[in-house]
Amino acid sequence: MDRRQMIGGAAALAMAAGSGPARAQNLVKVKSGMVSAIDQIGLPIAVERGFFEKHGVEVEIARPYATGVDALNALQAGETQIVQVGVPMIGAVLRGMDLVALANYSGNAAKAGSDATMALVASGTSGIRKGDLASLRGKRIAASFGTINHLYALALLEKAGLTPADVTMVNTPPPDMTVALLSRGIDAFAAWDPWPIVALRDVPGAVEIVRGGDVISYLGFNVATRAWAANNGQTIVKVLAGLSEADQWMRKNPQRAAQIATRWVPGLRQEVAEAAMEFNIQQADRRLSANNVRALWSAQDRLHRLGFLRETFDVNKHVDASHILKVMADHPALFSDLPPIPAEVQLKPGFVFKP
Repeated sequence: MDRRQMIGGAAALAMAAGSGPARAQNLVKVKSGMVSAIDQIGLPIAVERGFFEKHGVEVEIARPYATGVDALNALQAGETQIVQVGVPMIGAVLRGMDLVALANYSGNAAKAGSDATMALVASGTSGIRKGDLASLRGKRIAASFGTINHLYALALLEKAGLTPADVTMVNTPPPDMTVALLSRGIDAFAAWDPWPIVALRDVPGAVEIVRGGDVISYLGFNVATRAWAANNGQTIVKVLAGLSEADQWMRKNPQRAAQIATRWVPGLRQEVAEAAMEFNIQQADRRLSANNVRALWSAQDRLHRLGFLRETFDVNKHVDASHILKVMADHPALFSDLPPIPAEVQLKPGFVFKP
């Protein structure tokens, strides 16, 4: 029996125990995708804890993908209907995919900067000094091109007064970064958890050069095609309600959430998951605000300024907050433990983002 069969069985038991076969027969089925990262764990928590069924949907999770680019390829191929991605959404829209961001899977609606789940880790023999970003000059820096860890690396370079031409960027999937650092194929890497924590434990002498720092506004959305979203509004609200309940459970139960993460991120050890969860719960905010719309614009702006994008798009056309705003209005208790969203960045009817 594979993992999805086991999880599906657990969900079925939860449905049977909680609301009987009649309700189980009425559940709307949705296929969702996630990336192999700690900050995506709200999705499997909602499945394993029965939160989706509670809100009237049955969600099947596709295999964890290495990056958001892979997740979007699966969405385009029809393997999934909703995926959790951030920066790769930008490239996909510019290539012609008509996507809409429906909510956060990770980020912060209450403030602008948010990158606690990101870190830059270097080899102890690299010559890169802790806290000294200028020492990145001339080094080989791994990142997954077109993803949030690429954006984070670029922001760190800008903070140091460096350009991408001052280093050698190496396109590397996050699961391969620790091996690349261990074999000295790279000097450092920028990535999301758990990979920085894994490297610090598995690579002798590895050094965390910087953790977070609010150098970017984290970009992590629940994304669907516009056509599917337009025809499945009620289903989306149910999915987001289940995810929001899972997020709150995770914030209140980080160690138990870490245990669930070990079943969904290949090779993840419990102690690593617990260490990563400390940072993850700081960004487990499903809400949307003007801060998150600005985050999408800001990511495009940086990539465009640095020559990685030839063009940009109007972010107002690719964010649909109506579904998560309904969840926020109908279930305020699910967000009561989060900082309130400042009035000046709350999304209201007629809101239009202007750079």
